[in-house]
Amino acid sequence: MKKDIPAYSGTLRSHLLNIPESIYACSGILIFGRRIKSVVFSTDVAIIKNVNADAVIAVYPFTPQPVISQAIIQVSDVPVFVGVGGGITNGQRSVRLAAEAEHQGAFGVVVNAPIPPAVIAEMKARVDIPVIATIVSERQDIEERIAAGADILNISAAASTPALVSWVRERHPNFPIIATGGPTEESILATVQAGANAITYTPPTNGQLFSETMQKYRQSFD
Repeated sequence: MKKDIPAYSGTLRSHLLNIPESIYACSGILIFGRRIKSVVFSTDVAIIKNVNADAVIAVYPFTPQPVISQAIIQVSDVPVFVGVGGGITNGQRSVRLAAEAEHQGAFGVVVNAPIPPAVIAEMKARVDIPVIATIVSERQDIEERIAAGADILNISAAASTPALVSWVRERHPNFPIIATGGPTEESILATVQAGANAITYTPPTNGQLFSETMQKYRQSFD
């Protein structure tokens, strides 16, 4: 029987950003006792502070910097998974960044697709938080990454994500998978049904959201 859930949103926070309802269909992943189903993909602290996701994945296309991860962890009310490189930034630098992220309070570290499995193994020897390995293709050495100690797979293959999730799930029925959900309720549900345990949600940008607000302000003067 479906239960009614009491809710309070207040006045000033009634327009917070809500994740798509279809994400709740996934099982979630328990990390340090917290059940995580929705993961918002953002480094915008205003978005992070005003979205109801269970966690944050903070990765960006620049060399990872501890000052950025520290700022996001301090602002966030929920666990943060921190990007520590694996492409241009790699090797011992990524291992040191992972250790620093753990000390800052990160709930996990995310490594990019090109990272060698040997670096994952070194990372696991240094940190006690999950190492999340990004998977973008079935041609990656997924088995070696799991054998090296990757704790969670982060599957991100654009429109092909549901198919890749299904392919991995057939080979690893119980391995934890976070996957990109796509832009619609339908694409999110397809990814969940393919076997994802948690979904990464890409929110509208701060500029897009503020544009809608400004439009309402202008209309009020018409």
